[in-house]
Amino acid sequence: MKISEILDKDSIIDDLKSADKQGVINELSQAVAKNGTAPAPEIARVLMEREELGSTGIGGGIAIPHGKLNTVESVKVGFGLSRTGVEYDSLDGKPVHIFFLLLTPENSTGSHLKVLAQISKLLKREDFKLRLKSARTADELYEIIRDQDEEF
Repeated sequence: MKISEILDKDSIIDDLKSADKQGVINELSQAVAKNGTAPAPEIARVLMEREELGSTGIGGGIAIPHGKLNTVESVKVGFGLSRTGVEYDSLDGKPVHIFFLLLTPENSTGSHLKVLAQISKLLKREDFKLRLKSARTADELYEIIRDQDEEF
């Protein structure tokens, strides 16, 4: 499954304004909610419930907030870039700049894991992360993600 196929351009934020975890979750939830996925507060609630189990800040400046909602019919992905970095309780204690949000239907374990694996695979590439960080627009971010998807 290619990330660019399930990432709506309207769900990309090229300059997150929030300085903390809750703020970023709210911003990303609002972006993903634009395409009718679910109401932003409901998305944010599910993501924060997941964060309470353990931070989705995986280190290396990356976080993958994710959760499941029974109102979501198919996998949804959002993306956010923080130019200044956000304190996110990451595993390595460092600020997060790159955020991939993942929402899946309540009963879809397989697709949830496949998308998490694909995102993780993409983010292991340093050149990809550097290109994301240097992008200036949502369109440019989408193109970088799409181009990287094509290589896999």
